[in-house]
Amino acid sequence: GSPVTPEERRLRDKKHLNDITAARLPPLHHAPAKLLSIEESIAIQIQQKEAYEEMQAKLAAQKLAERLNIKMIRFEPEGEASMQYREVRDED
Repeated sequence: GSPVTPEERRLRDKKHLNDITAARLPPLHHAPAKLLSIEESIAIQIQQKEAYEEMQAKLAAQKLAERLNIKMIRFEPEGEASMQYREVRDED
């Protein structure tokens, strides 16, 4: 037989895979990995740690509020509620 080039072999193998399975590799959405300097890496880690701690604090506050049965309502002493009992008079 004639020698098969690597490109032809790859196409033949790909066609064979297409014949035996419907599974496909997902498309690559992200850029390939890149090298970072130590300073960049530390800065990213600190930023991620702060975001994580902030999220944990919000979650803890939410759980505590649920456990203590605290409900946040809007309070307007000079707003809408105080106007309900007042009469509306025409200035004419």
